[in-house]
Amino acid sequence: MKALVCILLLLETFVFVVQQQVDGGLNEKEISQQISSEDGRQNPPQTDTLRAEASTDSQQYCDLGIPEIHAALRELTATVTEQKGNIRALETQLREQQTFILDELKKKNDEISNLTLSKVEELRKENREREIAFSAGLMQSGSGHVGPFTTEITLTYRKVLTNIGNAYNPVTGIFTAPLKGAYMFRVTIYGHGGTAATVSIFKNGEQVVVAHDVQAQDRLNSSNGVVLVLDVGDVVYVRLWPKTRIYGISHENLNTFSGFLLFPLREQELCRM
Repeated sequence: MKALVCILLLLETFVFVVQQQVDGGLNEKEISQQISSEDGRQNPPQTDTLRAEASTDSQQYCDLGIPEIHAALRELTATVTEQKGNIRALETQLREQQTFILDELKKKNDEISNLTLSKVEELRKENREREIAFSAGLMQSGSGHVGPFTTEITLTYRKVLTNIGNAYNPVTGIFTAPLKGAYMFRVTIYGHGGTAATVSIFKNGEQVVVAHDVQAQDRLNSSNGVVLVLDVGDVVYVRLWPKTRIYGISHENLNTFSGFLLFPLREQELCRM
């Protein structure tokens, strides 16, 4: 603070001198008088002893202030240098954190992409497993009657029109459920008058529905269908009744057996049914 007072006094005198020189100029005598006048305002008349002490104190203040300023400047410079180092360290840390975050985000995105692809493939596989449908005609080739027989027989529909999921066996005429679910089955028959035409859809050895027609002459035809809840491994097939007959033509598919999965069922849904 003392150093600042000293510096301000000197600056004030210097500014005044410069201003006077700009306005019209001063001779050396006037400058000396002005300095004396300024000194008189700053230092009112005192004894010679007091004036000497004041001059000595002022000189000491000025002398002592400069090292203090230098020390403060050095301390300030050191602080600024330290802060610059801290800022550079923070910038480096932020760059490292940014790189780490970007790497983690990329990993997460890759994981999500892999999970999505895996889920899509899983759904595709599941949908493929749910694609179950078949339709078959009685006669593979030619034409002719089947029946009458003295006992009931299982019909083998050999002309496979559709067999998605390969759940129907044209050799045995049996459909085997690959999934738990609700299935729709349908049978159509055709015959000639004079002998009845009758078939039944069976599930696991139990008759479910019948398609039947009888008249003295002319053509016979009938159909029937049913929705069945099947567990894995349940079987469905068609049986021709004793003393009845049907007539088939291979290219017309007058007698058919068809079925398809409506929708799969979970275990608890099967229990409710």
